[in-house]
Amino acid sequence: MSTEVTIHTDGACRGNPGPGGWGVVLDGAGRRRTLHGGEQHTTNNRMELMAAIRALEALKRSCEVTLYTDSRYVKDGINQWLPAWKRKGWKTAAGKPVKNADLWRRLDELAQQHRINWQWVRGHTGNAGNELADQLANRGIDEMGASQR
Repeated sequence: MSTEVTIHTDGACRGNPGPGGWGVVLDGAGRRRTLHGGEQHTTNNRMELMAAIRALEALKRSCEVTLYTDSRYVKDGINQWLPAWKRKGWKTAAGKPVKNADLWRRLDELAQQHRINWQWVRGHTGNAGNELADQLANRGIDEMGASQR
């Protein structure tokens, strides 16, 4: 029997591009773990992807995961667009290179190690897990900025 884990992820950016952060809330086996981090010059979409990547990297074994994201880019990308991108050699339907392909490849590799139910949740509407992930993403920006001073 595999471990069941609930994950909430969020990315934030001040300016797009600009300084960004990601936040993760992992709940499983009666415990909660939070993670956050940031980058100096990035985009909101990259931070949304990083949140999901960091969450899955934190899992030590194959798990049954319910992952909540307020990013349609992440949810639709992983569930709908990714198979076609891979078939087309990481090109979009228009034949252009997939943006953030480096992160999509990492996320795809990590996602294959688990059974994941990807769920979209509307951001900033009082969902406790999403609100905490958002606070952590903003903390990632704040702490990164403080370390640069």
